[in-house]
Amino acid sequence: MPQKNKSIRLWPLLIIIGLTILGIGIVWLRDAGHRQDKVALSVLLLFFMVVLGIMWLLVLSRLTWRIKLLGFTVFLLIIVSFVTLFQFNGFSGDLVPQFKLRWRGEPHSTFAQIQNSSHKSLTDYPQFLGPNRNAIVTGIKLDTDWKNNPPELIWRHPIGAGWSSYAVVGDSAITQEQEDEWEKVVCYDLHTGEEKWTHKDKTRYYTALGQLGPRATPTIDGDRVYTVGGTGILNCLQFETGEQIWSTNIFEENKASAPPWGVSVSPLVLDELVIVSAGGAVAYDKVTGNIAWTGQRIQSAYSSPLLATFAGTEQVLLFDDGLVTSHEPSSGELLWKQKWPAASVEIATQPTPLPGDKLFVSSAYGIGAKLFHITRSNSSADFNVKLLWESIYFKAKFTTIIYYEGYIYGLDDGIFACVNPADGTRQWKRGRYGHGQTLLISDVLLVLTESGDIVLIEPNPDEHKELARYSAINGQTWNNPALVGNYLLVRNSREAACYRLPIQ
Repeated sequence: MPQKNKSIRLWPLLIIIGLTILGIGIVWLRDAGHRQDKVALSVLLLFFMVVLGIMWLLVLSRLTWRIKLLGFTVFLLIIVSFVTLFQFNGFSGDLVPQFKLRWRGEPHSTFAQIQNSSHKSLTDYPQFLGPNRNAIVTGIKLDTDWKNNPPELIWRHPIGAGWSSYAVVGDSAITQEQEDEWEKVVCYDLHTGEEKWTHKDKTRYYTALGQLGPRATPTIDGDRVYTVGGTGILNCLQFETGEQIWSTNIFEENKASAPPWGVSVSPLVLDELVIVSAGGAVAYDKVTGNIAWTGQRIQSAYSSPLLATFAGTEQVLLFDDGLVTSHEPSSGELLWKQKWPAASVEIATQPTPLPGDKLFVSSAYGIGAKLFHITRSNSSADFNVKLLWESIYFKAKFTTIIYYEGYIYGLDDGIFACVNPADGTRQWKRGRYGHGQTLLISDVLLVLTESGDIVLIEPNPDEHKELARYSAINGQTWNNPALVGNYLLVRNSREAACYRLPIQ
């Protein structure tokens, strides 16, 4: 008698798919932990699912060889089509591989004439994270009804690669970008987007993870501009013309190793000094470019120096490779240091001083947050650093942390969260904005998301309340926004734009 055709054997395929779903669910079940590891494990599980699925098709499915070969051919055609249409474009903030169309069009320039010149009375934004280097802008009240009164586009144009933000004084907005083999410092007109001047250095930073271009933000001080490039070149330039006054490579000069994903230290200008991190804190004479002092030696990370006051003493803070250090500003004397459980790849955020001589420190990659109390006894010159609490439930990666009316706000591994600094408890965690950046504008939080949207959030410890959202630029956006009056500057590695935000 003729043998009956065997039915398709589906149960091995269903087991493969079920186990993959179960595995990914287990990986993401816990809120704490290393988010990048979760992404990597999920990708690995999906890869094995595809491999086992092909094995099922060819060996266990009981399909005819004609159908097996047809199925495998379709799979290969899909792979070839994908490789033909798309090219690798780096990784997201969670290390998810990114791809772009090979024939994607470049951004177009758009300009709008400003009708009211009275808007040109603005507050400067002269350095990284604004006037006080804390991502807080005051003296302006935003209108949050963007449905009826949306942001107005002033200009938009293509820009060179890089993760730098803008420093703005008067009508000059200065940033850093990459063009072929040239790392550039470029000054644009704030109100027209037109280029005023460009300074070029023949150097180029690129890695697949860190991607292309400079990543630090310029600092404007009087008639000079100070910049640090992706390979460590510190420039002092004329503010009006971009002419170079002096230059050095801070890592070569200090015989230090640059961090593996590019130099992102934004220079701090304090009195007569320019302070950076190059194997630890280093201060340069801002006029001559000579080294004024060298502080605690440690492998540099990606944080930038900031000025803070604890126990009545002004000090410069640095968050480097597994160490928070404090230095006396004029001499570089080490005032105190605090170990941090991380490697340099994990330190890419700023410590946040809080009222009452407290310091909030956070990093991602499964580390979390700690709150320290900095004190100094009357009978001793030594500082005491006491740990008040630690928590895994706030992991800042690239973002700046905002303190407002007794609570902490920011992106916890890409999701917006509010934490009570009294004991470290999390109030809420909502809003998947990716690894973007945050500004506090008087009483409203502005988030520039990783996808290029701008979102307004009410800083409310009881709930996550999104007030408005607007699509600002296209593409992966890690750059900090800059706000000058009600002019918002946003950029990424592909395009830049200026919006006039509605105000009350």
